[in-house]
Amino acid sequence: MLRLSTAVVTALASLSALATLLAGPARAAAPIPRPPEVNARAYLLIDHFSGRVLAQQHADDRMEPASLTKLMTAYVVFKALQEGRVKLTDPVTVSEHAWRAEGSRTFVLVGTQIPLDILLKGMIVQSGNDATIALAERVGGTEPAFAQIMNEYARRIGMKSSSFENSDGLPSPGHYTTARDMALLASALIREFPQYYSLFSLKEFMWNNIRQGNRNGLLGKDP
Repeated sequence: MLRLSTAVVTALASLSALATLLAGPARAAAPIPRPPEVNARAYLLIDHFSGRVLAQQHADDRMEPASLTKLMTAYVVFKALQEGRVKLTDPVTVSEHAWRAEGSRTFVLVGTQIPLDILLKGMIVQSGNDATIALAERVGGTEPAFAQIMNEYARRIGMKSSSFENSDGLPSPGHYTTARDMALLASALIREFPQYYSLFSLKEFMWNNIRQGNRNGLLGKDP
């Protein structure tokens, strides 16, 4: 199975290119220019307002979402906030499972209590797997239970070709998505949770005296 990297996205066009579309009115009648060459196996660019497809390539091919999984995790956490089941100020205890997470990290320590909003920044800005799992356990009780919630919401959004088995995107046989599904998710995040949209534009944040930069390189190129 091929892997969607952060550069491959749709969700890349997600909370970046779709943001550009938010700056002005949609022009449904305007001709679509020839798409540029993109060094990605699969992508999908849509008009957030109309859902019109502007450019695509292999948009329905099944791929590993990798850290783009965290967009689905963010959606579930935002839902919990919206419904009052958690608050941004809630202290979240870091479990050993979260602390031992492989891959990118926010450098949280086992047994410490960290405000939920800091963990959100750790997940969205730094792509920290430790912060992501801590959020999943706070909202879902366990990471497997949280994954079930992810799949339930994915179906509601209309993501027909996606399946999630964890919150952080580490490879797993039944963990996959498509560029089209990720575009649906990105659009749902913008539409349903505009109050949290600014989190995706943070270039860095400080935690535990460590400056943590955003892993989305486009932010540094397009101020």
